[in-house]
Amino acid sequence: GIPNSKKGMLTWKWAANKFSKSRQYWIITVRPDGRPHAMPVWGLLLNNVFYFSTGVQARKAKNLAKNSHCVVANEDAAQAIIIEGTAKPVKDPALVRKFLPIYARKYKWDVSGMEYDMISLKQPLLAVRPTVAFGQIEKTFTKTATRWTFKSRSR
Repeated sequence: GIPNSKKGMLTWKWAANKFSKSRQYWIITVRPDGRPHAMPVWGLLLNNVFYFSTGVQARKAKNLAKNSHCVVANEDAAQAIIIEGTAKPVKDPALVRKFLPIYARKYKWDVSGMEYDMISLKQPLLAVRPTVAFGQIEKTFTKTATRWTFKSRSR
C-alpha cells in the first residue's frame, strides 16, 4: 500500500529534529545467546550520531561489547524514528566533556556524580552510528514512510 512516488516522504531534518526532542529512547541490543534485550535510555543526537551513557556492568553495555549492532527508537510511535546502527564506546575525553553539559541541560540533571568516571572512561559513553533509519507518521503512513541510508565512516 505504499506508493513508489517520493511525494510526501519525510526529510532527515524533520527526523533528526523529532528524534532529538524525545526525552526517552528505546535501545534494543542482542544478548550473547541471541535473545533481544530492550531498555529505555536518555541520550542526545549530535551530528547524526546518537550518544547515551550506561553503566559498564549494565546488560546493554555487555551486549554491545559482544555485538555492536543495535536499534534505537524515539518514544513516540505515532511519529516514529527508528535508527539501526552500531554502538562503540567513545574514547575521546574531549567528546565526553562536550556531551555532559548538553545532556545536563536537556534532562535538567546534575551530572557531577558521573562526570569523573565518564571523562576518565571508567563508565561508557556510547555512540550509535546509524547505518539505516526509518521514519513514519502513523496518520499518513502510506505517504510518509521513509528510509534513510548512511555511509559508514571509519573511526
